[in-house]
Amino acid sequence: MNRIGIGYDLHRLIEGRDLVLGGVIIDHQYGLEGHSDADVITHALMDALLGAAGKRDIGYFFSPQDKSYHGISSIELLKKVKSILDADNWVLLNADIVVIAEAPLISPYIEMMIDVIASALQVPTEAIMIKATTTEGLGPCGREEAIAAQAVALLGKK
Repeated sequence: MNRIGIGYDLHRLIEGRDLVLGGVIIDHQYGLEGHSDADVITHALMDALLGAAGKRDIGYFFSPQDKSYHGISSIELLKKVKSILDADNWVLLNADIVVIAEAPLISPYIEMMIDVIASALQVPTEAIMIKATTTEGLGPCGREEAIAAQAVALLGKK
């Protein structure tokens, strides 16, 4: 049996924080505001994985009210999601992620992001695809006020 899940996340850009995307620190003047490291790529992917597994969203598992998650690396949370999947014998077959941002340029970091995510999920790098797009200056992402990500994940039973 295979199942598909979809995830989406958006965070506001602010001064004074590192920009973390796909578990990689990106050279940029702004970072993303959030309870954890606000990694929109990893957050969207986690929701896609949990949805495909028939589970609730990341807010249910990692509540923003829980201070133990304040500032935590989203890659550490992704590893916890992997253990949830493992408990029900799910394996990631494929994940496709798109980052929505006017800036910074994401392409120089994509291979590193794929390596980090694949390692956290213990899957081949070929199972992860990351790409980027802009909104042609429209909306909060287009005005460089935010960065968003969408993800879809295909799971199969072990």
